[in-house]
Amino acid sequence: MQSALTALTREIAGNRLSKPMGRVSGIHGGVIEVSGLTGSARIGDRLVLKRQDGDELPGEVMQIHLESVSMLPDLAPDRVALKDPVVLHKTPEFAPDDNWIGRLIDPYGKPLDDRPLLRGPVARDIAAQPPAAGSRQEMGERLPTGLSLLNTILPLVEGQRIGLFAGSGVGKSTLLAQLAQNMGADVVVMALIGERGREVKHFVDTVLGPEGMKRAVVVAATSDQSALVRRRCAQSAMTVAEHFRDQGKSVLFLADSVTRFAEAHREIAVASGEAPALRGYPPSVTPLITGLCERAGPGGPGQGHITAVFSVLVAGSDMDEPIADIMRGVLDGHIVLNREIAERGRFPAIDVSRSVSRSLPSAATPEQNQMISEVRKFLGTYEQSEVMIRAGLYSEGADMVLDQAVRVWPELDAFFGKIDDDGIENSFNRLQLILRRAGGGR
Repeated sequence: MQSALTALTREIAGNRLSKPMGRVSGIHGGVIEVSGLTGSARIGDRLVLKRQDGDELPGEVMQIHLESVSMLPDLAPDRVALKDPVVLHKTPEFAPDDNWIGRLIDPYGKPLDDRPLLRGPVARDIAAQPPAAGSRQEMGERLPTGLSLLNTILPLVEGQRIGLFAGSGVGKSTLLAQLAQNMGADVVVMALIGERGREVKHFVDTVLGPEGMKRAVVVAATSDQSALVRRRCAQSAMTVAEHFRDQGKSVLFLADSVTRFAEAHREIAVASGEAPALRGYPPSVTPLITGLCERAGPGGPGQGHITAVFSVLVAGSDMDEPIADIMRGVLDGHIVLNREIAERGRFPAIDVSRSVSRSLPSAATPEQNQMISEVRKFLGTYEQSEVMIRAGLYSEGADMVLDQAVRVWPELDAFFGKIDDDGIENSFNRLQLILRRAGGGR
């Protein structure tokens, strides 16, 4: 009761009776110039423009000039006229709190589930720096995931950062939801960046469900919102994760998707005059993405870990497009979803041969690493000869390893799609039985 009263007192104290006001002095290319606020405004402050018909148009300070500030509006500047009044609102404080668990919020810390939400006692910078490199801990213990493949061949450990690369409609969101429900962590923080409004509610109510939400905080910015709000979504969600990490907790951070985060930044950069370079993306997109990724991972002394899964939309399975290329270079592994695997009905549609976890070999015992090597050997051998096998040209007895790969393939393929909540050791036991039947295990 006392903490709630303290939080309410802070909310009231933060409201100001008077606010600085300027006037529209120019409009060009979707950007609104506002005079009269240069002495008061800061980058990131919120602005509210009052149209002559009485409607309001919110936006954000994007640039500050000698005689005006540039406002990037949340919506198209329709019906905006010169001399329209613009009120300055200071940058909203973002103060996560433990009572945010189980809630759906926007990137400014406001509730999206029609229930009151109080801010925490300490405001945090949504663009905070990662822990100092020299003071970070080692990655932690291996985590159960609820999926046989990720329990064995592609392990995840505490503090690991991994990319989930997929085209649209291949099961990316479903896989993220399975991890949110089953993966070992104290708190789950999920960023839904540029998602469809209907999909946000469906994800929270149905895909994640009441059980998943019991330990989750979902930060969402829908596709119709401005680029500033969509970009802020990922940064705000990471700030929530850091709040719990600093308490020594193990946090699972899920972002869907980094591509839409980068696209939002591209809109802002182009509006501010930055020249495109990387297939239309500005040069500043690289430090933006790497800075977000570096904030995840092991914390400093006395802190917990942020284990992160960043989804990346790859058009036409192009793993060399700029955002995918940047992400692969900064992460501790990547999982590739394959449309052909999804079309034949195996989910999760993970392409094991193209996926890798850089927590190996240290995340597994020597015996487990041996099994993983054997699986990859059989998988590679089968895929190299798959066209020949399907064409009926395969003849048993010509190649012992290929014979074993053909025998083991159906069981391995089923194993890769198996949901398994019995734990890591039991997953390896099942894998060992499969390899023994193929003649590949000891």
